Amino acid sequence: MRKQAVTLTAVAVACAIALSGCSAGDTEDSDETLTVWTVEDVADRVAAQEAIFAEYTKATGVKVELVAVAEDQLTTVLTSSAAAGELPDMIGALSLNGVNQLATDDLLDVEAASSIIDELGADTFSERALELTSDGDTQLAVPSDGWAQLLYYRTDLFEAAGLDAPTSYDDIAAAAAALDSDSLAGIVASTAPADSFTQQTFEHFALANGCQLVDSDDAITLDSPECVEAFQFYADLIQDSSVQGNQDADTTRATYFAGGASMVVWSSFLLDELAGLRNDALPTCAECAADPTFLAKNTGVVSAIEGPSGSEPASFGEIVSWAVLQDAAPEAQDLVEYMMGDGYNDWLAVAPEGKVPTRAGTAENPTEFSDGWQQLEAGVDTKALLSSVYSTDILDAVVAAPDGFNRWGIPEGQGALAAAVGGQFVVPQSIASMLDSGVSAQDAAAEAQAQATTIQEDLDF
Repeated sequence: MRKQAVTLTAVAVACAIALSGCSAGDTEDSDETLTVWTVEDVADRVAAQEAIFAEYTKATGVKVELVAVAEDQLTTVLTSSAAAGELPDMIGALSLNGVNQLATDDLLDVEAASSIIDELGADTFSERALELTSDGDTQLAVPSDGWAQLLYYRTDLFEAAGLDAPTSYDDIAAAAAALDSDSLAGIVASTAPADSFTQQTFEHFALANGCQLVDSDDAITLDSPECVEAFQFYADLIQDSSVQGNQDADTTRATYFAGGASMVVWSSFLLDELAGLRNDALPTCAECAADPTFLAKNTGVVSAIEGPSGSEPASFGEIVSWAVLQDAAPEAQDLVEYMMGDGYNDWLAVAPEGKVPTRAGTAENPTEFSDGWQQLEAGVDTKALLSSVYSTDILDAVVAAPDGFNRWGIPEGQGALAAAVGGQFVVPQSIASMLDSGVSAQDAAAEAQAQATTIQEDLDF
C-alpha cells in the first residue's frame, strides 16, 4: 500500500492547481503549461509537490498544472480522460500495475522513458527497479522511488510470551493464536473486497509460499497447491485471530495504534505516523498518552516472509514511477529529469518513510541521493529523523527491501495481466467469498483462476 491517510477528496480528481510561478534569473516566461497528475494525493503531499513544481517554473518558465488523483480511481479517470482527449503530459507516483495498464492501453511514450534513463545514466538506478518498470528490453517508465510492505509486530508482547519473530507462516499463525484475546487481535490485515490494499497484502503472503500468478509458460496458476495453501492460511488467520468485518488501511492502522492488535500489515508509510509525527493519525494506545513514541519503541518489522511451500523468503513492495504519456509536450521529459535530479531530494522529502530512492546518485556523486535520504526528516506536524526513533535494524530493512521485491507476473513479462487482475480485484473478491460466504480455499482459488483466465483471454484477443 503506497499510502493511506486523509486524502484530499474522496473523488478521483482531488484538485487542480495552476502553478504559474514567475521566471527567475535569465529564464523567460513560457506559454507552455504541463499537466501533471499525481497519485500522491494526500493534502500535505500535494502542497509539497506544488512547492517543487514552483521551483521548476522559476528555473524554466514552464508552468505546471497539478491534478491529484485517488489511486483506486485512476483507471476510471484515465478511461474517461482518454475518451475526451484530455490526458495529462505525465503521471507521478504511478504504481507498477498502473504503468503496465497504461502500456496495455498504448498510452505511454516509451521512447521518452528510455531517453530519460539514458540521459541520467542507467547505472545510477536500482537494477531491480529498472527491471520491474520494463517489458523485456522496453523501458516503460522512470522509477522514482519505492516503499516496502512490512509486517509490524509488538516486540514487548512477543518477548513477554516467549514468541519468535513472525518471519514464517508457522510463526505468524502461532503468535496470532497465542496473543489473540477479547481485548487484543492476534493480527489485523486488509480484507475489503474492492481494495488494492487487500491484493497487496495477500500477494505478499502468496509469494512467500511460492504462489505465482503465472508459470514459465504464462499459464494462470492461482489454483496451484501453493496458492490454495496461501488462501487457506490467509482465511484461517483472519477468521481465527483477527477482528470482525471488512478491514482496510484505515481500520487496521487504527486498531494497531489503539493497542488492539499484536501485528499489522502495512507499508513503510506507517513509520512516521507510528512515531507520533502526524496529528491526524496519532497512536492512541493507553501507554501512548504518556509516551507518544511507545508503539514505535515496542514495534519490530519483518519484510521477508517464508511459507511452507516457498523456496525462499519473499519481500513485497511498490516501485512508483514517472510516466510520460503519448503526445506529451517535449518539456515533460525535461521535468522528469529535473524531478530525478535537482528536485529529487525534495521529491523524496515529501514522505521519506515511504520514498526509498531508486536512484542512488549521479555519475559524479554515486551516493548523493541515498546519502541525502538518510538526512531527511519525516513527519507532518512534527519533524524528526527516523533514526532518532527507530533502530538501525528497522531502517536497514526498509532501505534494503526494494532491491529484493518480487511481484506477480512482472518478472514473467505478464505485467499487463497482473495489472488487470489487480485492477479488477480478483483476489480480494475470492478472499471475501471465503470470509463472508464460507467458500473453501480450494473453491476460492478456482474462482480466482477462472476470472484471471478470462482476463488473460480478453487481453490476448
